[in-house]
Amino acid sequence: MGIVGTTVAQKDKKAADVLDAMSAKYKSLSAYTAGFTYAAGTDSYKGDLTVKGPKFRLKLAGQEVFNDGKTVSTYVKETNEVNVQDLETASGDINPAKIYTIYKNGYNYKYIGEQKQGGLPVEVIELTPEKKNTQVAKVQIAVNKKDKSVKSWKITDKAGKITSYTITKFTPNPKVTDAYFSFDKSKYPGVEVVDLR
Repeated sequence: MGIVGTTVAQKDKKAADVLDAMSAKYKSLSAYTAGFTYAAGTDSYKGDLTVKGPKFRLKLAGQEVFNDGKTVSTYVKETNEVNVQDLETASGDINPAKIYTIYKNGYNYKYIGEQKQGGLPVEVIELTPEKKNTQVAKVQIAVNKKDKSVKSWKITDKAGKITSYTITKFTPNPKVTDAYFSFDKSKYPGVEVVDLR
């Protein structure tokens, strides 16, 4: 009984309401594209993300990541090579296609409060991993109070390093084919394919 009480207390109701409304918004979309700014320390980059179900395509800092739901292909423009991995073995940052459901598995969450970002009122929720041996210390998600879209998220690792993503443009339900999420070798002349499967 005491354990259940503790778990419930760490997933506060107001935070759950905001997260559930945000998650429902994204689940209702067939696909979406987002322009964003990525910042880590003094580095800052602009990026683009397109998501359709479990698939995503991410362009950021000279790299393109193609996730077709089975494999993850990471193309590096500078070296004109692509690394191909099975989805299960590909690890790294929090999957951008899952940021909207991340809180449902392995995280406690609490409502931090209302703030303004880019002149818009947002509600900030802080997630903390239930497991102690993860690299992530906490994730803060700012949800637009009006339309329930994610305005930004900020990841703090165990060493205190902060990585943030701020959405600058959001387009719901773009027309996008499944082929868009698969790496097409013919569109990258001379590319070296490194198959890590």
